[in-house]
Amino acid sequence: MNLTTSSLPSLEVLMDLENENNDSENRILWVLNPPEPPGMLHRIIENINLRNRFFSLKHQPSTKLVFPLLQCVFPILNSFKNYNVQKFKCDVLAGLVLAIFAIPQAMGNASLAKMSPEYGFYTSIVPPLIYALLATSREVVIGPSTVDSLLLSSMIQTLKDPINDSIAYTHLVLTATFFTGVFQVAFGFLRFGFLLDYLSHATVLGFLAAVAIGIVLQQLKDLFGIANFTNKADLISVINSLWTSYKNNSEWHPFNFIIGFSFLSFIIFTRFLGRRKKKLLWLSHIAPLLSFIISTFIAYKVNVHQPKLEDYKIEVLGPIKGGSLNPSSLNQLQLDGNGKYLGPLIKIALTVAIISTTQSVAVGRLYASLRGYNIDPNREVLSLGIINIFGSFTSCYVASGSIARTAVNYNAGSQTMVSSIVMALTVLVSLKFLTELLYFTPKAMLAAIILSAVPGLIDFKKAYEIWKVDKIDFLACAGAFFGVLFSSVEMGLAIGIIVISIQPGIAVVGRLPGTDAFGDVEQYPMAINMPGVLVVSIKSAWLCFANASPIRDRIEKWVIIDEAENGKGESIIKVVIIDTSCLVSIDTAGIASLVELNKNLILHGVTLSIANPRWQVIHKLRLANFVSEIGGRVFLSVGEAIDAILSAKMATI
Repeated sequence: MNLTTSSLPSLEVLMDLENENNDSENRILWVLNPPEPPGMLHRIIENINLRNRFFSLKHQPSTKLVFPLLQCVFPILNSFKNYNVQKFKCDVLAGLVLAIFAIPQAMGNASLAKMSPEYGFYTSIVPPLIYALLATSREVVIGPSTVDSLLLSSMIQTLKDPINDSIAYTHLVLTATFFTGVFQVAFGFLRFGFLLDYLSHATVLGFLAAVAIGIVLQQLKDLFGIANFTNKADLISVINSLWTSYKNNSEWHPFNFIIGFSFLSFIIFTRFLGRRKKKLLWLSHIAPLLSFIISTFIAYKVNVHQPKLEDYKIEVLGPIKGGSLNPSSLNQLQLDGNGKYLGPLIKIALTVAIISTTQSVAVGRLYASLRGYNIDPNREVLSLGIINIFGSFTSCYVASGSIARTAVNYNAGSQTMVSSIVMALTVLVSLKFLTELLYFTPKAMLAAIILSAVPGLIDFKKAYEIWKVDKIDFLACAGAFFGVLFSSVEMGLAIGIIVISIQPGIAVVGRLPGTDAFGDVEQYPMAINMPGVLVVSIKSAWLCFANASPIRDRIEKWVIIDEAENGKGESIIKVVIIDTSCLVSIDTAGIASLVELNKNLILHGVTLSIANPRWQVIHKLRLANFVSEIGGRVFLSVGEAIDAILSAKMATI
């Protein structure tokens, strides 16, 4: 808001306002009759910052508008202001190193997603190119991630078997990718970041640790070359599968284990050397490619004399489709509203979108802080959505920011997103000319590359810190961990969210002696409670379906306990004041809980008052006629609510 001198109030007006301020009834009207809050369309326009972005360009000549507008659409152009040949060399080198690391990892992640290896190549071409143009981050590298791959395979294989019906399975994965992009665009465009707040850091930590173990369990099949193995990732299913294989003497390939374990040890050892000696960091970057080349050569020598693929002593990938740019997959999307898979795919996409977005934005913030600049989280989420929507049209499955690839990019000296473009073009060349050389790539080698990424998903130190600081948070972490490990991805997330949400964010508050401030009586034991009045403060920013019932139950419990302690069958508490100063918004479930609370309090002879409601909160309460139901007892502050009670008592004397 711009204030001019003519718009400032005069001294007489200020004195009149001061006199009005002394009238508590006027102050109540301030709360009950605020201006109409911004509508949905107005908030959308504000959220996407159209006015803020282009207002400064309004009075400029049209010829000078083009480049600033292009910078808004394509943030990569901002990186070219001080770009030079030296930075370009650094980007090209980083891109080549990144491609060396990303190619085998992309094939491994595609295998983890139960997709053909070429889909890993496709997802490492189009999404990074689009993201490089649209994102505000200069380091994040987009591509198929280990976590997203396991999420997709573990949930979609319950709808279609990836082995017996691989074509239909692939169609469902591409459709889930499309809906994942739609959700991410909604998160970024409308700034629905509050959905991510339900995933606390502790929940994500436990979730990723369980996913890491699930990845290990799934790779046992390729690492040992077990013929009959479950597609599920939960611990019970894998143990049953291993026991059945052992009991039935199922065929396995010892050469697979030798190849996989040897090169897994080599990759982990090079990472250890890179951390100890920075001069050898380059070795850890190229270790996957070296392992890839050497293991492929060994598999060729061992298997070349066998006439059939089934007779190979070392299991290999076999023929890989290549030779062209990403083929169109528009006709493969299952968007039929009458289809039986549409509902489950939307649920799967929402889960993947939240996890993928949370991880990508966290990676972007981490490396932006190392370089001393800020990213726009909503722009990042919007970019993720766009690349996944377009990716689903070009045979790509879900792409997101990987901490492993981003770390390689950063350590290789990347300066801008040009390194991602170089990586994508290098992968494209490999897809065009080198896919025939991948025929003898051992499956155990890809398993080793995937397993090498597992340690980065488990953080014991952080889990211990959470245990020391907040036991409830640790319970959410443990709930998410065991839910994923023993049941499913959805169950683990649900447990973590529920544990965090069910904490009643509410406290009894009292006036601090000698002040007009109110504080939590547990934090400030000296706080004074007014006889017959229970003042509670909602500490949560949202009163919604997740926490409304626990908060209502807690207030009713305090009133009932007070009634029982009185011993006369009636409550000493006559008034309950709810301080809503922290409450930013309320949904219909929250309103319904307040309506029910008011009815139950009336049965106990207790009246309900609301203090200091925010703009959107009081607007919704008025629309729901809740203000009328409580007799208009809405006050500007807790102090004024108590003063009103005292005035009412004085009037009856």
